[in-house]
Amino acid sequence: MAASVFTQPGSGARFDWGITGAAELGRVCAALVVVDVLSFTSSVEVAVARGMRIHPFPWGEQAADYARRFGGTVAVGRRQTTPDHPWSLSPAALRNAPVVADLVLPSPNGSAICAAASSTGLPVVAACLRNATAVGGWLRQEGYGGSDAPIGVIAAGERWPDGSLRPSVEDQLGAACVLDALSGVPGGLSVEAAMALAALASTPDVPAAVRGCVSGRELVENGFAEDVEIAVQVDVSTVVPVLRQGVFVAA
Repeated sequence: MAASVFTQPGSGARFDWGITGAAELGRVCAALVVVDVLSFTSSVEVAVARGMRIHPFPWGEQAADYARRFGGTVAVGRRQTTPDHPWSLSPAALRNAPVVADLVLPSPNGSAICAAASSTGLPVVAACLRNATAVGGWLRQEGYGGSDAPIGVIAAGERWPDGSLRPSVEDQLGAACVLDALSGVPGGLSVEAAMALAALASTPDVPAAVRGCVSGRELVENGFAEDVEIAVQVDVSTVVPVLRQGVFVAA
């Protein structure tokens, strides 16, 4: 009983943080939604909308080896792009780079969570501000959200220098937008999900909040303001990237 309470039993839509939260909800949920607004899931939406198949992978040098196994392309760090290799975690870069069939897109947060979650065999959906309402609508249309088929919404968060989780404004708001679209599911929201959703009600200007939060300011100060501007576009996309057999494709 002590262990099962952490899965927020009895509710149709649940909320937690990071890779540990994803592992916990992944044990009992019928579908998982991962939210990493700056920038993994925003980049996935942009790339999948252009017809690319996205392979999530933890951050590290092994990503290039993984891509070589099947002839895919690997994205590099934002500052490592070249004219010949323009693919990176940057949504702006992926909006302009040539379309490739298969792109390995590593990141330390959202991508690592999705890669780990793929082993559960559950549908894993990449959500961001750009497609939050579409994601919620698709999940409800597919019959998820009852107490017998609950949805786990995971805010990826960021990392402190020591590797510990840093809860982030942008991912809480992104998750809240998904939960807003799920607020009428038959199983209802868990307390944790309802509290996450409450953040949205107290945020009159979501794009301004993301621009002004730590993660948004960090990207702007490092010269990637365009990434933030793409990520803060709310509900501009109907693309729902779903991870099946280790690859994100449009639902």
